[in-house]
Amino acid sequence: MNLANNWKDYEILDMADGQKLERWGNVILSRPDPQIVWKEKTFPEKWKQANATYHRSKTGGGAWEYKKQMPKEWQINYKDLVFNIKPMGFKHTGLFPEQAVNWDWMIEKIKNSKREIKVLNLFAYTGGATVACLSAGASVTHVDSSKGMVAWAKENVISSGLQDKSVRYIVDDVVKFVNREIRRGNKYDAIIMDPPSYGRGANGEVWQFENNIYDLVELCTSVLSENPLFVLINSYTTGISSTVLANILNLTVSKNYSGKVEAGEIGLPMKDSKLVLPCGIFGRWTNN
Repeated sequence: MNLANNWKDYEILDMADGQKLERWGNVILSRPDPQIVWKEKTFPEKWKQANATYHRSKTGGGAWEYKKQMPKEWQINYKDLVFNIKPMGFKHTGLFPEQAVNWDWMIEKIKNSKREIKVLNLFAYTGGATVACLSAGASVTHVDSSKGMVAWAKENVISSGLQDKSVRYIVDDVVKFVNREIRRGNKYDAIIMDPPSYGRGANGEVWQFENNIYDLVELCTSVLSENPLFVLINSYTTGISSTVLANILNLTVSKNYSGKVEAGEIGLPMKDSKLVLPCGIFGRWTNN
């Protein structure tokens, strides 16, 4: 498992009984996580420090319970990257800290390429990968169907001091956008995608991971440049193995380009503990 263990502004303080206790800068949050099936708290006293707890509803969704005063939004740093954090509906904060594993990997690949790299970031959310790639010197096309998430991504780019870098923000359904790029003849050296298990596009288009992921990856091979650098798929879809992502990449990208395919899990370590929280899977093709 690849661990996101280089954080200073984020850490898991404890986890038990379906909840993780996290420090986001100076704010401590308790949020649900389905992987946490054990009951015993390692550090029971730490849970009293929580500024807010997200409680799931039995009828779906849930709500935040605020226990201590805290800002409505604040910033945290990952190395030189700056992200704006705020508690949202359905437990989210606008950032998945485990993705730092992928950010570090992308930054290294882009910097070591010693050439100009054009990145296509699909299902780009609030732009963690966009910020990382811009910081490494790449140009990025950021695509997400949510206008609000794209606006948040712009805030993260500005907060990281990268607003003068080459970035395009697109609010659109990713499949429709990729099809348009094919017709335009636009090409990319790297493609990143972090598709949801289920979702709807800008105009109500239905996305279901199991039904659509292979077709999307296959479609994306048509916008890869003659000398692509990498293709990365990240997923949180329950029941899908990382080997599935490797198989998809071998059946699509590897058909046309020589390189290697890797797959695995990413996770977050718990402070002062041997416990690790699994946080999804990745599959990636690289040209070496």
